[in-house]
Amino acid sequence: MCPAHRQKTFRSEVLPFTYPRLHTGKKWYVDFNSYDPAEGRMKRKKYHLDGIKKITDRRRRASELIERITLMLRQGWSPWVGENDSRNYIPIERAVERYRKYLEKIPKYSTQKSYTSFLNQLMSYMDGLLLKPKYIYQMDVGFFAEFLDFLYYDKEVSARTRNNYRIWCSSLMAFFMERDYCSSNPVEKIKPIPEDPKKRQPLDGRMLRRLSEYLEKNDPMMLLACRMEYYTFIRPQELVSVKIKDISVKEQTVFIPAANSKNKRDGKVGLNADLVRLMVDLGVLTKPGDWYLFGDQMRTCPTKGSSEQFRRRWLKIRKALKWGDEYQFYSLKDSGIRDLANSAGIVVARDQARHSDISTTNHYLQGRDLPVREETKTFHGDL
Repeated sequence: MCPAHRQKTFRSEVLPFTYPRLHTGKKWYVDFNSYDPAEGRMKRKKYHLDGIKKITDRRRRASELIERITLMLRQGWSPWVGENDSRNYIPIERAVERYRKYLEKIPKYSTQKSYTSFLNQLMSYMDGLLLKPKYIYQMDVGFFAEFLDFLYYDKEVSARTRNNYRIWCSSLMAFFMERDYCSSNPVEKIKPIPEDPKKRQPLDGRMLRRLSEYLEKNDPMMLLACRMEYYTFIRPQELVSVKIKDISVKEQTVFIPAANSKNKRDGKVGLNADLVRLMVDLGVLTKPGDWYLFGDQMRTCPTKGSSEQFRRRWLKIRKALKWGDEYQFYSLKDSGIRDLANSAGIVVARDQARHSDISTTNHYLQGRDLPVREETKTFHGDL
């Protein structure tokens, strides 16, 4: 059964119209009213029949006009849109086909996969409408507001997921604007909704020690991955791209090339002595420079691995240690930023995390984990 808000016909809400009808008398004509988006009002359209001499021919022509115009109006056609802005009249299917080709060229697989998923969800939503929109101009504020409401209320996605869809919808319309398919971005008028605090939680000191003890016995390579996440804050997608030649034992650093970095900038992060010793013990630094540190099946090898391998192994660890699902592999980054900020200051944590500003780093710190400036503890005023 369709959700309640989808029982409404999209067309009757966004571009209202009246059905065409025949008028006879001194003048014969077929007329109807259709909404003109450019002027924001209903306008009357006439088709005169006085040029047809025979009455029977007039009625036949009127019947043909009424049938054809009614069908076109139901499908989203408007006589005014074509006259005012022909680019807005581009079929959605054609525009989406161009967008899919654009997605195929995106180098980062995870982004391509995510955007394709968003697009498929939008197209599925449109397929479920009683009257499916056909043209770009029909994708206006009302359309996107309904789509986001459908996700949030009917599919019960989280506020964060709904807001992520909003961001993607805006990028889709920006893509259409760049190609002159539309003149404005309607999604900009839709505001994000407040988000609940993120479910993911950092690990406390006791949990970190327990994790280390467990992995030392059961999965040393996963221990290296966990410590890399905790100490270097390298994102999982970047971590699988790290090669042996990117690691400098002398400098105690890891280099992240712009091609592998989320922010598309070269970066370098520090390695502490514990990490270097673990790498030496595991023998990974003796491998060829072009080999991946975390290659296929979590081995140091010439075949690149997937970032999913961290998540899959983490699920097994979490089950073995009987932790809740709020503790995720990325929780190690939260924990590391917290501990480094409290030990060396938030500026040091910001630089190690390769954040552009401290406000981004603060997002990883929650409640009592937020640092304070030491200077405030020794400040004495005049009061």
